[in-house]
Parts: sequence; structure tokens; C-alpha cells
Amino acid sequence: MHYFSSNPFLIIPFLLFFPTTCVISAGPIHFCFGKNSTSPTYESNLNDLADLLQAKVPRTGFGVGSVCQGQTRANGLALCRGDTSSSACNTCVVDASRTIRDGCPSNQAAILWLDHCFYKYSNEEFFGEIDNKNKFYMFNVKDVQDPESFNKKTKYLLSQLANKAYVNPVLYGTGELELEGSRKLYGLVQCTRDLSSSDCKKCLDGAISELLDCCDGKEGGRVIGGSCNFRYEIYPFVNT
Repeated sequence: MHYFSSNPFLIIPFLLFFPTTCVISAGPIHFCFGKNSTSPTYESNLNDLADLLQAKVPRTGFGVGSVCQGQTRANGLALCRGDTSSSACNTCVVDASRTIRDGCPSNQAAILWLDHCFYKYSNEEFFGEIDNKNKFYMFNVKDVQDPESFNKKTKYLLSQLANKAYVNPVLYGTGELELEGSRKLYGLVQCTRDLSSSDCKKCLDGAISELLDCCDGKEGGRVIGGSCNFRYEIYPFVNT
């Protein structure tokens, strides 16, 4: 697998069968997996898939698609963050579909995350399944003064948002929580809409259970996976 990132947070990618690695971000984050492919037909199908998702996703913020049948079938999905406008979603999906092919030029499967969207494709059908294989952590390097209390409040907020998101048709939730000294904690959770509502809840609960592994006592953090993600900060970051 390969990865890269452009976010100023510290990132801990989870690489299957390899030790956890810490890197300072330097660009979008992507994982390349699956077998290498030299099939011109599969390459053409990936191009058609990109066109399909670019046309489909910006209207609702999410889309899935498949091109062709058999061994050269290309399956893909793209998801924009729930607060992203249609125009920004379109730009992000177009950028993602190009960047992922540059980063993973010969793999049959790949996934890429940008700040406002992510994009995934594979020759194997993966729709409706929770993806726990592709996951990474991001966190602010600054520590809070009372980590135990802060962690509890963060977990409470994220759990409340998970309860809100899984009954939302777009599987997305945001909210805030009052902290001491007139400060606030802001949170966001989201699932890909190929999941059932119960699997969205399961995915988010699993991600939130990794809060201490990811972001123990940190001012901000994210667990970002192939089917769901959460983010929290002590400053507003959601577009309203």
C-alpha cells in the first residue's frame, strides 16, 4: 500500500500486515491494493466509471456505479462531506478520480481521501459492506489540559451524533457541545450511503471506540475509514 496526505495534522495510517506508521502529511491520502492490472479494458472501464461518478455524485453528494461485467468489471463509489456544496463536490470528485489513478496507476483497487470527498474503486463488488481494512487516524498535536474529562465529553458528543446520523437518510450528523470557559466542542460523523442504517451505526460505534487510540487528550482528531468517519475540533469547521 502507498499513502500520502496534505493535512497539517499528524496521520497514523493502518497498513494491512505492516506496523502502524506515523507520517507528517504531504498530500491527499490514498491506499493502493488488489492485484496489478495491465488490462486495457479494465483501464477503459475505470475511465468510464470516473465519468459516471462525476456525473452522478454532485447532485446528492454520494453515488455508486459499475461498468462492464466479469473480470474487468469496475465498481466504484464517491462520497462528499455532508456540508459540501454541489459545485465543490463536483470539483472534489473530479480531482479525486484523477489523483487516485496517478497514485495507483497499476492496481485493480484503490481508495483516496481528500478533505471534502473520498473515492474508491475495485474489480470486486464491495457495496453494502463495512470497510474496516482501509483506515487512518489524524490528530492535532496540541494536548488539552484535562484529557480524561475532555475525552469523555468528546465520546459523548460523537456518540450522540452517531445516534443522529444513522437515522438520517444521508447518514450524516453534526453538532456541538458546551465546554468550560464558554468554549465549544464541534463534531461531525458520516457514513457512505451504500450501508444500511444499522451498519452505519455499527461502523460509527466502532470508529468512536478507537477515540483513545487515535486522539487521547488531543484538541482535534479524526478516525477516517472506507465506510465511515468522524471528526471533532474545538473550533467550528462545518460549512453552514
